[in-house]
Amino acid sequence: MQACWLVLALTWMPFAHATPLRVISLAPHATELAYAAGLGPNMVAASAYSDYPQPAQSLERVANYRGVKLERIIALQPDLILAWRGGNPPKPLEALAELGFTIRYLNPDTLSDIGQFIRELGHYSESPDIATRNANAFDQKLAQLNAQYRSAEPVPYFYLLSDTPLMTASNRAWPSQLFRLCGGKNIFADSPAAYPQVNMEQVITRAPKVLFHTGEQLPDSWHSMAELLPKATRQFTWSLNPDWLTRATPRALNAAEQICTALDEVRQAQ
Repeated sequence: MQACWLVLALTWMPFAHATPLRVISLAPHATELAYAAGLGPNMVAASAYSDYPQPAQSLERVANYRGVKLERIIALQPDLILAWRGGNPPKPLEALAELGFTIRYLNPDTLSDIGQFIRELGHYSESPDIATRNANAFDQKLAQLNAQYRSAEPVPYFYLLSDTPLMTASNRAWPSQLFRLCGGKNIFADSPAAYPQVNMEQVITRAPKVLFHTGEQLPDSWHSMAELLPKATRQFTWSLNPDWLTRATPRALNAAEQICTALDEVRQAQ
């Protein structure tokens, strides 16, 4: 047991460097977690769409949906690479690992993982108190929302991910955790696919009481389909911030607060 704890301790010991640690992030949520952990001064490059916090916008881009710039990453000689298993292509990362680069995969399964990731990354920071403060704030806010909505009346909802084709998110998908936190009942919870393609007849039959979507307004093609829904459902239509909803970062709880407010309005109207 002592040997096990020693291995864990060594795994998360800060690097001893004469020069500042150099960090590259290959996913937007990993970039945000790095800043939350106090690694902002250490960031030398990031992926496309790493737009939060504001300083991340000026970082060199070394990854996008097409892949990663392997040669450029090697040239930058990072001490730590933050990656996303499933979101980044495996072969370039395997090549980087074989060359001796340290890669930390940040693949969250639950909301509580966010605070844990921040704490772990704080071990690499010269200001670990930043990570501790941000992780504690996240955990406290999550606990407060859990306590507030643990016994809330379930509200059936439909999350419109795409209108052509008509797609949503099942309980296997990351965003569904935020809806469940607030007492949302996913009408497509049991779909075997994380992001299933559905049809309007299924949506109507399952009778959602509220509709969520991302973006400033609903797609034009949705409006003709929505006329088939009950008027009460069309009344409760909410737009969510896509970055808050889909990224596993502290701002995910901002999306949860949006959702909780919407579901509370439905409950009050019943």
